[in-house]
Parts: sequence; C-alpha cells; structure tokens
Amino acid sequence: MYRTPFPYYYDIVGSFLRTETLKAAKRQYKQGDMSAVKLKRIENQAVRELVKKQKEAGLKAVTDGELHRRWWHLDFLWYLNGIERRKYKERPEIFREEKTEPETLMICNRISFGNHPFLNHYKFLKSIAGKATAKMTIPSPAMLHLICCVHPETYRPIPAYRDEKNLFEDIITAYRKALKAFYDAGCRYLQFDDISWGEFCSKERREVYQKRGIKIEDLVEQYVWLVNQVLKGKPADMTVAIHICRGNFHSARIISGSYEFVAEKLFGECEADGFFLEYDSDRAGDFKPLRYIRDQKVVLGLFSTRSPEMEKDGDIKKKILEASDYVSLSQLCLSPQCGFASEEEQCFLTEEQQWEKIRIMKRIADDIWKKPAGA
Repeated sequence: MYRTPFPYYYDIVGSFLRTETLKAAKRQYKQGDMSAVKLKRIENQAVRELVKKQKEAGLKAVTDGELHRRWWHLDFLWYLNGIERRKYKERPEIFREEKTEPETLMICNRISFGNHPFLNHYKFLKSIAGKATAKMTIPSPAMLHLICCVHPETYRPIPAYRDEKNLFEDIITAYRKALKAFYDAGCRYLQFDDISWGEFCSKERREVYQKRGIKIEDLVEQYVWLVNQVLKGKPADMTVAIHICRGNFHSARIISGSYEFVAEKLFGECEADGFFLEYDSDRAGDFKPLRYIRDQKVVLGLFSTRSPEMEKDGDIKKKILEASDYVSLSQLCLSPQCGFASEEEQCFLTEEQQWEKIRIMKRIADDIWKKPAGA
C-alpha cells in the first residue's frame, strides 16, 4: 500500500489552548450577549493568529487548534445527519468536580454526511495556511459506535439498525463521503482521534465491559474492519493517521495500560498511514508492542500536555532510541501526547508553556533526524 509523506518528524495532535479573548467571546455567546456572526469573526481571527504562531514555531503541519469547537469529538458527530445532541441525565464521574456541562449524542435516524460546518472550517484553515500543510482532525468512525452503542448500558437501536450491519454500512458511507468532501476542499492530511483503543488497553475498562457481556476481542475486530472499510475510499495522495487517545479532560489521565492487548490487530492490520501514540509516562507500557508495525509512521507522544514540567532533551532522545529497537528510526516521529486543549475549558498549561514544549520538540527532532522536518 502506498504511504503518504505525513506525519512529519515533529508534528502536533491538533488542539491548542484557547486565548482569554476567545473564551470570553464564547461565554458571551452562550449567555446570549453576542451574535453568531460576531463570534465566528472572533474565532476566525483567533485561528489566523494561531496559524501564524504555529508557522513561526517551525511546524510544517498546522491546524485550526479546534478553536471553533467545544469538544474534540462531539461537535463533528453532532452535525452528522441522524445524530441528536443530548445532555447526560447524571454527571459522569470525570465531570463530578467540573463546571463543564457534560454532553453526549444518540442515534435518532439513519446516519449520513451532509452539509457539514467543519468543511468551511477546513477551507478557512487552508486559505491561510500558505506553504504549511493544513491538517484536519475529526473523531474516528469507531467513536460514533463506541459513544452511541457501547458506552450506554441502556442502548436500544432504532428500527433501521436492529440489524447492526446496516449501522456499520451507514457509518462507512458517511465517513467515506466525509473523506471525499475534505479531499475536494484540498485536505491531504487528516487525523482520526479515537479513545476506543485506549480503553481496550486498560485492564480495568476491559473488565467493566466483560461484566456487561461485551466481548472486547469482537470490538477490536469490528473497529479495525470499520476503519479499513472507510479507508478503501481514501485517495492515494491523502494521509489518514489515527491518534490513540487515553483521555485528556482538564489534564486528567483517564486510561492506562500497555498497547499490547490491541497491538497485533491494530498495528498489524489497520491500514491507517500512521499512529499517534501516547507515551508520555510509563502508564502506556514499553515500546515492545511496536514490533507489529509494518510500514506506517509511528508518532511518539513523548511531550505531556497534562503537565507544565518541561521535558529534558536527554530523556526524550533516549526513549526515541528505545523505540527504534522495534521500528526503523525513519518511520518514527515526535509529538505531544495529546492536544493541548481537548475541550474549550482547556488544560493546566499556560500558552507560553505550550509553545516552549513545541520549541523543545522541534529542537530534538532536528537533532535526531539531522534534516529539516518533512524532508
């Protein structure tokens, strides 16, 4: 299979911290004190400033920081046809001490991809990216199934999806149309964000599912198949990478566990062009699961977006060399472990700390690979 040139030797996951100006504008909009037109104008200006900073930092791929969104995943899914936005009846555990109002979604009709607002978000990013690669991030197709059909213990399929094959077929069709729409808008670098694999790595989470009678091995098989079916519609010159997320809400780590449980199936059979893997602490285990990687890029998420402490060059270089025991150094890349703000309430880093981590990351990558990123 032809592999596209991205990710770069140093790259980013996607989201960035919201500025105080942008957060204030979003609050005013929610309170009814600002029009949607004015908010969009402020969001676009924030994206312009962010793209400029990314390029000044030497990043070869730039994103819009997900600044138009509230959540890294829900906003995209809410705008699919057949999906309904919902609030939780009871606050999930991770939100108990938070002011953020937890939200979710449910399937209310046949799923399809239509006139999605993220297309305009991407077109705007593309128009200001210049020579940089405009990268788009969306939740993976597996996330739609996980959130709607696996997480809720009370899930009941709508009549059209009593045969689950129909549901998977519609998800595949919707995502293939999404890929084509982004491609037609000029996108050549797209990333699926996905917490399902992180959950499957966790022994604790697997036990919870098993008690409910859910066979994790079946879900692993289904989700690799699902992603591969979507990617059959991908143009050869479009990169689709997957970020295996372990949770990043308000800098809280939600999931831990080695990649070993999913590695053979995910790394050995999934046809994504690259994997962004969180390796910022020993909770992710060692690099041995990387032995199943074939010709894909592996982006080592060695910089924490959960801690303001700056990583040391020597420690990062040592881990990269350890990973190269299992994957060729030419296939390895470097990035933060997650986005800097998975939702609009952000994490516990300052903007300066955010950019300092990127500066350190670039310096190390330039030294390790001895050539300009993207060369």
